[in-house]
Amino acid sequence: MSRIVLVTGAAGGIGCASAKVFFDANWIVIGVDNKEMTSAPPSWLKRYICADVSTVESWEKISNYVRCNFGSLDVIVNNAAIQICIPLIETTPKEWDAVMAVNLRSVYLSIYYMYSLMKTRGGAIVNVSSVHAVSSSSNIAAYAASKGALTSLTRALAVEMAPNRIRVNSVLPGAVNTQMLWAGLKRGHLSGVSVDELMTNLAEKTVMGRIGAPEEIAQAILFLADDARSSFITGQALIVDGGATARLSTE
Repeated sequence: MSRIVLVTGAAGGIGCASAKVFFDANWIVIGVDNKEMTSAPPSWLKRYICADVSTVESWEKISNYVRCNFGSLDVIVNNAAIQICIPLIETTPKEWDAVMAVNLRSVYLSIYYMYSLMKTRGGAIVNVSSVHAVSSSSNIAAYAASKGALTSLTRALAVEMAPNRIRVNSVLPGAVNTQMLWAGLKRGHLSGVSVDELMTNLAEKTVMGRIGAPEEIAQAILFLADDARSSFITGQALIVDGGATARLSTE
């Protein structure tokens, strides 16, 4: 019987790569994103729901879709996120609330509405956090706060969900070649003017000397989702950053 995974933020870099990795591993993939599909979806996103994951109404729609079409769910990948790259003192309450709604509230809502579809046969929840949960930089405080909270929430949920054989882990990506990374290149933490210079400077900050690919994060997500690969892992934060956080900032 094919396993079923729900991936939020499925139209973005890591989300789309994750949907494809699960699809290629013979999972049934349900993608969720707030972007309308403007053309025929790729094969791994044939089951696609356009929804704002920060709202109750969207999760009612998503849970009804899964319940009516499949009756159960094996894995949730909470990947949807937004990033505001400005100093905290310039961040408006509306902007702060928007970041928390998409990056954190959506995870609570996913579990509140999807738990009943998972509890009978167990499964896994993989939350896509960020290295900003453990080590951060300037002009990204709201995002960092949301990801730090998500990593803590992951640990608490692992304890709560264990009696129903639901494992909960998080993946903390470092610099990954996505639109979100490009959008944040000029927030003042890198030297250089052109995009190429900024990307080179960022790559040099990793031990491996390069930026990550979305597919590399997707493989880590699949590992934590698959009981055959990670059955004794729960409550953990897996950092996938090319070694960026391994090196002392003073070196």
